[in-house]
Amino acid sequence: MSSLSPGDFYSALTALLPPGPAWESDDNKQLDAWSQELTRIQSRSDVLVEEFDPRTTYELLPDYERIFGLPSACMYGVTQTLEQRHNQLVAQMTSYGGQSRAYFIALALSAGFTITITEFTPFNVSMDVNDLIYGPEWAYAWQINSPINTVVYFFATSLVSEPLALWGNTLLECLINRYKPAHTIALFAYT
Repeated sequence: MSSLSPGDFYSALTALLPPGPAWESDDNKQLDAWSQELTRIQSRSDVLVEEFDPRTTYELLPDYERIFGLPSACMYGVTQTLEQRHNQLVAQMTSYGGQSRAYFIALALSAGFTITITEFTPFNVSMDVNDLIYGPEWAYAWQINSPINTVVYFFATSLVSEPLALWGNTLLECLINRYKPAHTIALFAYT
Protein backbone atom coordinates (compact mmCIF):
# COMPACT_ATOMS: atom_id res chain seq x y z
CA MET A 1 0.00 0.00 0.00
CA SER A 2 1.23 3.42 -0.91
CA SER A 3 1.39 6.19 1.64
CA LEU A 4 1.95 9.06 -0.76
CA SER A 5 0.38 12.31 0.40
CA PRO A 6 -0.92 15.17 -1.72
CA GLY A 7 2.30 16.99 -0.81
CA ASP A 8 4.37 14.14 -2.25
CA PHE A 9 2.46 14.29 -5.51
CA TYR A 10 2.71 18.11 -5.54
CA SER A 11 6.50 17.91 -5.19
CA ALA A 12 6.74 15.28 -7.94
CA LEU A 13 4.56 17.33 -10.29
CA THR A 14 6.54 20.49 -9.57
CA ALA A 15 9.77 18.68 -10.40
CA LEU A 16 8.31 17.64 -13.77
CA LEU A 17 7.41 21.18 -14.81
CA PRO A 18 9.54 22.91 -17.43
CA PRO A 19 11.58 25.88 -16.25
CA GLY A 20 10.13 29.34 -16.69
CA PRO A 21 8.42 32.25 -14.94
CA ALA A 22 4.90 30.81 -15.52
CA TRP A 23 5.61 27.93 -13.15
CA GLU A 24 7.66 29.62 -10.44
CA SER A 25 4.74 30.43 -8.13
CA ASP A 26 4.64 28.48 -4.85
CA ASP A 27 0.84 28.44 -4.94
CA ASN A 28 -0.17 26.58 -8.10
CA LYS A 29 -3.90 25.75 -7.75
CA GLN A 30 -3.90 23.41 -10.75
CA LEU A 31 -1.02 21.32 -9.39
CA ASP A 32 -2.70 21.26 -6.01
CA ALA A 33 -5.93 19.92 -7.58
CA TRP A 34 -4.00 17.31 -9.55
CA SER A 35 -2.16 16.25 -6.39
CA GLN A 36 -5.44 15.75 -4.53
CA GLU A 37 -6.85 13.69 -7.41
CA LEU A 38 -3.71 11.57 -7.75
CA THR A 39 -3.88 10.83 -4.00
CA ARG A 40 -7.52 9.74 -4.38
CA ILE A 41 -6.65 7.53 -7.36
CA GLN A 42 -3.73 5.99 -5.46
CA SER A 43 -5.92 5.14 -2.46
CA ARG A 44 -8.58 3.57 -4.73
CA SER A 45 -5.89 1.49 -6.48
CA ASP A 46 -4.72 0.28 -3.05
CA VAL A 47 -8.28 -0.86 -2.33
CA LEU A 48 -8.40 -2.61 -5.71
CA VAL A 49 -5.48 -4.83 -4.66
CA GLU A 50 -7.59 -6.09 -1.74
CA GLU A 51 -10.66 -6.39 -3.95
CA PHE A 52 -8.79 -8.64 -6.35
CA ASP A 53 -8.76 -11.45 -3.78
CA PRO A 54 -12.17 -13.20 -3.74
CA ARG A 55 -11.70 -14.10 -0.06
CA THR A 56 -11.58 -10.42 0.97
CA THR A 57 -13.53 -8.64 -1.75
CA TYR A 58 -16.48 -6.50 -0.84
CA GLU A 59 -17.09 -4.05 -3.68
CA LEU A 60 -16.42 -6.59 -6.44
CA LEU A 61 -18.26 -9.48 -4.76
CA PRO A 62 -21.44 -9.05 -6.86
CA ASP A 63 -19.32 -9.07 -10.04
CA TYR A 64 -17.46 -12.22 -8.96
CA GLU A 65 -20.76 -13.90 -8.09
CA ARG A 66 -22.26 -12.97 -11.46
CA ILE A 67 -19.23 -14.36 -13.33
CA PHE A 68 -19.33 -17.66 -11.40
CA GLY A 69 -23.12 -18.07 -11.54
CA LEU A 70 -23.82 -17.34 -7.89
CA PRO A 71 -26.12 -17.44 -6.13
CA SER A 72 -27.59 -20.50 -7.76
CA ALA A 73 -31.29 -20.47 -8.60
CA CYS A 74 -32.26 -22.30 -5.41
CA MET A 75 -30.62 -19.57 -3.29
CA TYR A 76 -32.54 -16.53 -4.52
CA GLY A 77 -34.19 -14.85 -1.58
CA VAL A 78 -32.15 -16.81 1.01
CA THR A 79 -30.09 -14.62 3.35
CA GLN A 80 -26.38 -15.43 3.43
CA THR A 81 -23.66 -13.85 5.52
CA LEU A 82 -20.70 -12.17 3.86
CA GLU A 83 -18.48 -15.04 5.04
CA GLN A 84 -20.82 -17.63 3.50
CA ARG A 85 -20.83 -15.70 0.22
CA HIS A 86 -17.02 -15.56 0.24
CA ASN A 87 -16.77 -19.28 1.06
CA GLN A 88 -19.23 -20.21 -1.68
CA LEU A 89 -17.36 -18.06 -4.21
CA VAL A 90 -13.97 -19.56 -3.31
CA ALA A 91 -15.45 -23.08 -3.40
CA GLN A 92 -16.95 -22.40 -6.82
CA MET A 93 -13.63 -21.04 -8.11
CA THR A 94 -11.43 -23.83 -6.74
CA SER A 95 -13.67 -26.89 -6.81
CA TYR A 96 -12.86 -29.77 -9.10
CA GLY A 97 -16.02 -31.60 -8.13
CA GLY A 98 -16.33 -35.09 -6.79
CA GLN A 99 -18.67 -37.92 -5.92
CA SER A 100 -17.19 -39.20 -2.68
CA ARG A 101 -18.54 -38.83 0.83
CA ALA A 102 -15.48 -36.76 1.74
CA TYR A 103 -16.17 -34.31 -1.09
CA PHE A 104 -19.76 -33.64 0.03
CA ILE A 105 -18.82 -33.45 3.71
CA ALA A 106 -16.13 -30.87 2.86
CA LEU A 107 -18.57 -28.97 0.60
CA ALA A 108 -21.09 -28.74 3.43
CA LEU A 109 -18.40 -27.77 5.93
CA SER A 110 -17.25 -24.90 3.68
CA ALA A 111 -20.76 -23.45 4.06
CA GLY A 112 -20.80 -23.99 7.84
CA PHE A 113 -22.70 -27.30 8.04
CA THR A 114 -21.51 -30.45 9.80
CA ILE A 115 -23.00 -33.52 8.16
CA THR A 116 -22.67 -37.26 7.87
CA ILE A 117 -23.74 -39.36 4.90
CA THR A 118 -25.60 -42.65 4.88
CA GLU A 119 -25.55 -44.81 1.76
CA PHE A 120 -28.05 -47.58 1.07
CA THR A 121 -27.35 -51.02 -0.36
CA PRO A 122 -30.10 -52.91 -2.18
CA PHE A 123 -30.90 -56.18 -0.48
CA ASN A 124 -29.28 -59.28 -1.94
CA VAL A 125 -29.15 -62.94 -0.91
CA SER A 126 -25.73 -62.67 0.71
CA MET A 127 -26.97 -60.12 3.26
CA ASP A 128 -27.94 -60.91 6.83
CA VAL A 129 -31.56 -61.71 7.65
CA ASN A 130 -31.69 -58.73 10.03
CA ASP A 131 -30.60 -56.21 7.36
CA LEU A 132 -33.17 -53.76 6.01
CA ILE A 133 -34.64 -54.70 2.67
CA TYR A 134 -34.02 -51.96 0.13
CA GLY A 135 -35.10 -52.38 -3.48
CA PRO A 136 -32.74 -51.85 -6.45
CA GLU A 137 -33.67 -48.15 -6.77
CA TRP A 138 -32.02 -47.47 -3.39
CA ALA A 139 -28.60 -47.92 -5.01
CA TYR A 140 -29.07 -44.34 -6.29
CA ALA A 141 -30.23 -42.78 -3.02
CA TRP A 142 -28.09 -41.39 -0.21
CA GLN A 143 -28.98 -39.58 2.97
CA ILE A 144 -27.46 -36.38 4.35
CA ASN A 145 -27.72 -36.28 8.15
CA SER A 146 -27.57 -32.82 9.72
CA PRO A 147 -28.79 -30.96 12.81
CA ILE A 148 -32.31 -29.60 12.35
CA ASN A 149 -31.11 -26.03 12.78
CA THR A 150 -27.55 -25.11 11.95
CA VAL A 151 -26.86 -21.66 13.40
CA VAL A 152 -24.43 -19.24 11.73
CA TYR A 153 -23.43 -16.43 14.07
CA PHE A 154 -22.42 -12.82 13.47
CA PHE A 155 -18.62 -12.26 13.46
CA ALA A 156 -16.51 -9.17 13.93
CA THR A 157 -15.85 -9.24 10.16
CA SER A 158 -19.58 -9.45 9.36
CA LEU A 159 -21.43 -6.55 7.82
CA VAL A 160 -23.42 -4.27 10.11
CA SER A 161 -26.56 -5.07 8.13
CA GLU A 162 -26.24 -8.85 8.80
CA PRO A 163 -28.41 -10.46 11.48
CA LEU A 164 -26.77 -11.65 14.70
CA ALA A 165 -27.62 -15.25 13.78
CA LEU A 166 -29.04 -17.20 10.86
CA TRP A 167 -30.41 -20.71 11.01
CA GLY A 168 -31.87 -23.12 8.57
CA ASN A 169 -30.69 -25.67 6.05
CA THR A 170 -31.79 -24.18 2.74
CA LEU A 171 -28.19 -23.44 1.75
CA LEU A 172 -27.15 -27.02 2.59
CA GLU A 173 -29.93 -28.54 0.48
CA CYS A 174 -29.13 -26.17 -2.39
CA LEU A 175 -25.41 -27.03 -2.36
CA ILE A 176 -25.94 -30.79 -2.18
CA ASN A 177 -28.59 -30.81 -4.91
CA ARG A 178 -26.50 -28.57 -7.14
CA TYR A 179 -23.34 -30.71 -6.97
CA LYS A 180 -24.71 -34.24 -6.51
CA PRO A 181 -24.47 -36.68 -9.41
CA ALA A 182 -27.54 -36.18 -11.60
CA HIS A 183 -28.62 -39.83 -11.43
CA THR A 184 -28.80 -39.86 -7.62
CA ILE A 185 -31.44 -38.80 -5.11
CA ALA A 186 -30.31 -36.90 -2.01
CA LEU A 187 -32.47 -37.41 1.06
CA PHE A 188 -32.15 -35.00 4.00
CA ALA A 189 -32.57 -36.21 7.59
CA TYR A 190 -32.53 -33.60 10.34
CA THR A 191 -32.10 -34.51 13.98
